[in-house]
Amino acid sequence: MIGASAGGLAPLRALLGSLPTNFPAAVFVVVHLAPETPSVLADILDAASRLPVVAARIGARIRSGTVTVAPADCHLTLTHDTVLLSRGPRENRHRPSIDVLFRSAAVVFGPRVTGVVLSGLLDDGSAGLWGIKRRGGIAVVQDPEDAEFPDMPRNAMEAVAVDVCAPAKDLAERLVRIAREPIEITAEAVPPDMAREVHMAAHIDSTMEDLDGIGRRVPFTCPECGGALWELDSGGPRFRCHVGHAYSLKTLASEQGARVEAAIWAGLRKLEEGERLARRLETHARTLGNERSADYHAEMARTSAAHAETLRSVLEQAHGAPDRAAVNE
Repeated sequence: MIGASAGGLAPLRALLGSLPTNFPAAVFVVVHLAPETPSVLADILDAASRLPVVAARIGARIRSGTVTVAPADCHLTLTHDTVLLSRGPRENRHRPSIDVLFRSAAVVFGPRVTGVVLSGLLDDGSAGLWGIKRRGGIAVVQDPEDAEFPDMPRNAMEAVAVDVCAPAKDLAERLVRIAREPIEITAEAVPPDMAREVHMAAHIDSTMEDLDGIGRRVPFTCPECGGALWELDSGGPRFRCHVGHAYSLKTLASEQGARVEAAIWAGLRKLEEGERLARRLETHARTLGNERSADYHAEMARTSAAHAETLRSVLEQAHGAPDRAAVNE
């Protein structure tokens, strides 16, 4: 199972191009894609890979020596012998999500799974890699020093004790070695919380009772739908809402920060509109000779302008003030 995001396409192509044609495992790939992205990723990777690369299709058989790529805007999950696609709730703002694929594979195949985290921002893949390790699988990451965007591999290393950390050029050799090692298959039961989360990703029918069974309610709301959040302890601090949207702690903080900024911009726009309306009312009142009303609206305009300036200062402090000389040029 391979997950990649920003800066991950080049190491992914290099990895697939180095795997031998007799690689004794099925390969599944999730790359973060915008929902409107054309479905050409499989073609791009096929041109670089020595293994055949196909786009995932519902019901397709799992085949050793084949690379299956998740399409845009669909989660990729697995059964014991087939591929599933779903439009389930986003995880860490993404669909497809690396965590969804990794967790699904871990539930179904246990110690037979190897998870690989390549370059990317934030930490999608960390909780899924934790799930793979929990089920006896192998955790592999691209060396953060070798990654264009080191967040994903670095956060994965913080979440789990990885088995392999190597530059992208060395990963194929290590994966071949892992795939050919014998493993011990046990009859250990699938953890119910992992199975329930896999179901949530593949189906849009989760309930509050489902989440009460695997987490505890916290005083936060889902940035995407505004619903209540439950905190889960498995795989590091994570959160889910009752319709299934999922966030790591870092992704939740990032998303909430973006929503706060959007609210400030909206507030700034409303204050500027309020100032203009108050000025219009002031002018109208003076035209009618109503000085008391005009003075009132003038004061309201000054108050709105002062509040707007306060919000501008907040935004400048958050992002750094622009070079006014450069702007004027």
